[in-house]
Amino acid sequence: MAQIRQQGPEMDLEEPVLVEGFPGLGLVGKIATDHLVEELDMRYYASVDCGGLPRVGVYRGGDRTARPPVRIYASEEHDLLALRSDAPIKADTVGSVAECLTEWIVAQDALPLYLSGLPAEREDEPDIYGVATGDAGERLADHDIDVPPEDGVVTGPTGALINRAAQRDYDSVGLVVESSPQFPDPESASVLLEDGVCRIADVEVEVQELLDRAAEIREKREQFAQQMQQVAQEESSQAQPLRMYQ
Repeated sequence: MAQIRQQGPEMDLEEPVLVEGFPGLGLVGKIATDHLVEELDMRYYASVDCGGLPRVGVYRGGDRTARPPVRIYASEEHDLLALRSDAPIKADTVGSVAECLTEWIVAQDALPLYLSGLPAEREDEPDIYGVATGDAGERLADHDIDVPPEDGVVTGPTGALINRAAQRDYDSVGLVVESSPQFPDPESASVLLEDGVCRIADVEVEVQELLDRAAEIREKREQFAQQMQQVAQEESSQAQPLRMYQ
């Protein structure tokens, strides 16, 4: 049975913001969410056991503890939740995963921030755009996050989550940042955090480390990125112009 299992004691969270970090284009959502969890010292709060998720165990160097590939972390102090994922989601299962997570997100009365990369070749700082469902567009306007300049579509598990939010007409925010289509992109992840997540969630996170360690982060994430590239394009969360999708 699909469910999300709490780990450890209950936390007093009141209308939290949830940051989603499924791996996708440039790994921007994953890099940003992982950094957020580490910087705010968020606690492992729940394991995600939705139908369609890979049945694997993951572990970290220097730590004997094995955990499920998709987990939720929490910070009571910041009224914040974060979804970390260490495995790509197959295209034929994104619907069931999104439905399972949506039920839990709605039950928590949380505002989800869904993160995605938009393929772009650039020389300057990446641009960030925001889309919304329900009444969450007001949050984007309040923080001067630009509207997309052209029609587009978000694919993969992130797109499926946005689809569920739109179908049910509950509040959610989609943050889209210009990203490298080929390599892990810490710079875009830092923009996603600083100009998007932190503003809406009202938290402060130091992002300079992402820029200072960009080469190291790219190297460490390269193997994961190659794994993601082996997954069919529609299985990976990304935004793209609608003309490319049609």
